[in-house]
Amino acid sequence: MKRRILALSAVAAAVVIGAGTATTVAFAGEDDDDRTSASTPAAHTDRDDDDRDDDRDDDREEATSAKAKVSAEDAIAAALRHTPGVATEADLDSDDGRLVWDVDVIGSGNKWHHVEIDPATGKVLGSHVERDDDGDDDSAERVSSVLRDASTSASEAARAASAEGRVTSVDLDDKAWEVETTSANGTDHDWTVPLTSTKVTPSHDD
Repeated sequence: MKRRILALSAVAAAVVIGAGTATTVAFAGEDDDDRTSASTPAAHTDRDDDDRDDDRDDDREEATSAKAKVSAEDAIAAALRHTPGVATEADLDSDDGRLVWDVDVIGSGNKWHHVEIDPATGKVLGSHVERDDDGDDDSAERVSSVLRDASTSASEAARAASAEGRVTSVDLDDKAWEVETTSANGTDHDWTVPLTSTKVTPSHDD
């Protein structure tokens, strides 16, 4: 899922850069004062609109995630029953307006499996093996090697962090579990759980 997020971020950056270039060309024939006065309000308005859209998206995500009855721990367990292996990530995401638990599992042959779990019932909605277009099999082998010596699983990390709020995400990052929770008032917090214990500490990025 992080792999997809990074890809989408790159595309979004390209769109913003392209929009900036178009604005520069449009005002190339005008003097500096006219260009500044004409372009600045529009840019300000665009930023305000983007901020409002982001706020609305956050509100919708918080309201929607509160409807999830299946915990991260249970979603991981359901995914592993369907696809035996090692869970490396679980995220509560909105897919085309539908709330789902997305769970990544390294299965036999070091293949990445993506399993979708219904957050209301715990049933498997679908699964597929991710294609190895970018050498993911090698990455899976490295991750498996790291987790082979771990005493704390993704499920156990989620369980430990659940004392801090509703867990909406758990994933492996820099040889530790990164867990996101949402408190009762809707505030998101990031936590770090080491691979060798269930001690929960605030993430440095929080």
